[in-house]
Amino acid sequence: MKNTTSPHLKVQEHIDCFAQSDPLKEMATIHGETDAEAAAVKWLALATLHGINNNARRISVTRNGDGQVRVVAEYRDTELPSPGPATGGRIIEAIRKMTYIEAEKGKSDLALGVRDSSIDLKIKVEKKDGRETVSLKFPD
Repeated sequence: MKNTTSPHLKVQEHIDCFAQSDPLKEMATIHGETDAEAAAVKWLALATLHGINNNARRISVTRNGDGQVRVVAEYRDTELPSPGPATGGRIIEAIRKMTYIEAEKGKSDLALGVRDSSIDLKIKVEKKDGRETVSLKFPD
């Protein structure tokens, strides 16, 4: 039987599971995972935790025309470990599913439960010139 749990719920469950871990260290291991969809959900949870723990303003995932993925955290313009092309594509798909953004450009709010609290992220999606970017903006 196929698991039909929503990506949103899966991300929240992973946030709870990895809340006491080192998100950056865990993110560096995702590149080698074989299930890209599960890795994407895990990566989103870890990126959220990393953003919270390190007072990030924004984390952006960009996939260019040849499939290469680059991740940048905006607090001191530091590049984070790339999840790899397959997982990077799934991250963008998961965000689009969770926010229902189907157009080339769009913005939406995304509330995520974090232990006994929650965080409201501002999501921005943009596809232009073969490059697709998803940004998670953290509260001020």
